[in-house]
Formats: sequence, C-alpha cells, structure tokens
Amino acid sequence: MNIAIASGKGGTGKTTVAVNLAAYLSRKGVPVSFVDCDVEEPNAHFFLSAPLQDERTERVPVPVIDEDTCLGESCKKCVELCRFKALICMAGHMMAFPELCHSCGLCEMACPVNAISEGTRDIGVSSVGHAQGITYYQGLLRIGEAMAPPLIKAIKQRAGQQGLTLLDCPPGASCPVVCSLQGADFAVLVAEPTPFGLHDLDIAVQLLRELDVPFGVVLNRAGMGDDRVETYLERENIPLLGSLPHERSAAQAYSKGVLLIDGVPGFAEHFETIISAIEHQTGRKLA
Repeated sequence: MNIAIASGKGGTGKTTVAVNLAAYLSRKGVPVSFVDCDVEEPNAHFFLSAPLQDERTERVPVPVIDEDTCLGESCKKCVELCRFKALICMAGHMMAFPELCHSCGLCEMACPVNAISEGTRDIGVSSVGHAQGITYYQGLLRIGEAMAPPLIKAIKQRAGQQGLTLLDCPPGASCPVVCSLQGADFAVLVAEPTPFGLHDLDIAVQLLRELDVPFGVVLNRAGMGDDRVETYLERENIPLLGSLPHERSAAQAYSKGVLLIDGVPGFAEHFETIISAIEHQTGRKLA
C-alpha cells in the first residue's frame, strides 16, 4: 500500500507528519519504506536518523547528434516534432539542449538517417538508509537541474512496490507533486488553520480530485488560527483524519530533530488516531 503525505504549501508540517507516522508504524512491527520525494531539499533523514549509504548517480537519456550523418536544414524533422523545443537548427547545424529534453526518444525514432543516438546526463543522486525497521530512500537533485520528476521517478522505482510505502511529497501542486502522487493508494493532506493554509489546501484538494486519489486531511498546529479549515472540510465532505495541537513544546522538539511521538507527551495518541482514521478510510489495516 502506498500512502502519500502532501500539502498545498510548504511549512505546514508535512514532513513532520510523515516521519512520525513512519516511526510509529515501525515500532508497531510494520516494515515501512519511506520515500522522500522532495528531491530539491530532502530532510526526513534527520528525523529518522537513517545514515545514507549506497549512493547512486541517476541519469536520463538525451539525444546525441552525429553531424556527419545529419541532413541539417534540408530535414529538421526532429526540430519540428520536439514539443519541448530541446532541438534547434542554427546556421545549418542541429543543436540539442539536454536540460530541456524530456527523454521521450521521439527525435531518435523520427530521424530518417539515424543521425541521433542516445546519450545520458546526470540529474542527481539517490541514496538508501536503514533505521529502526524503516528503509529510507532519498534523491538529491543536481544543483542547477530544472526538472525534478525524472529523479522522483528514479527513487520511486528504486524503492519498488513492497509492503507499506510512505511517500513524502514536495509541497504545492506542480509537476513534482503530480509525479510523487502517481501510484498512491491514499493521500494525507497536511493543512494549517490559516487563510493562506486554506487557500493552498483547496488547490491541493482540486489536484487530488483530478488525479482520482482518495484522501483525508490532518490539521497541524490546531488552535493557532480559526475554524475556517474545518468549515471547508465539512462543506466539501472531506474526512478530517486528526488534529495536532499548536504547542511550543512541539516546535522545540522539531527544532532539535526529535520526533513528536518521543518529545511531546500525548502526541503518540494523536498519531494513533490518524492511523485509525486512515485504516477506516482505506478499509485496510496498517498496524
């Protein structure tokens, strides 16, 4: 079973919820695979204390043009077909821009003289860690790399489909989030009780409905704002999986990299409630 933890905006406590769920379930004897899909700034390993190892460079295919074979201006079929504008013809020569390439392979298939072959370029690294019954997978995007989805796909593929997998998604509703959510059986949206939090929660809700992924909401820092998020959930018939209270001790524990279920009295019960609610919504036992 794949459970994605997502949020409409950054800073709602998405990773906090994800790592505490993973640790709680692991301590109940459930083998957990944790995939940190936030490849631009992965940080879950700090809380899970999973030493990273088995680092691997991830690559994607890109076109390599043989100028001696290429027909140049007289053809330009690859340029015409590339919807991502990763190929241009300049001064009679074909040029490829690997950073714009989406690795679809169409240019290689379409070339009438087989002047395009497949090369590769590095997009980042993936790593694996193990701690307390949790197998942790992480990707770290290469500095300057514009597209995160290829690396997200690589670490998800490396994690495979076995047992319970928690996917810690990037914030927002952009392409990296869509890529992270693909294959999820259920999603947990983490929201905060503020006007900004409600605005971005609604965007995330629209995305999940478009992707047809069942979901529920965890309200983090409950009591900090007002009841507009609860009113919205009731109006939209969205299940509230649980609430985590706004407490100074929780912020202090987080700042030290301590799990809330260990550092704040009563928070283990809150996560037990969330897990029971997920089980109720999915009809499947987690622990």
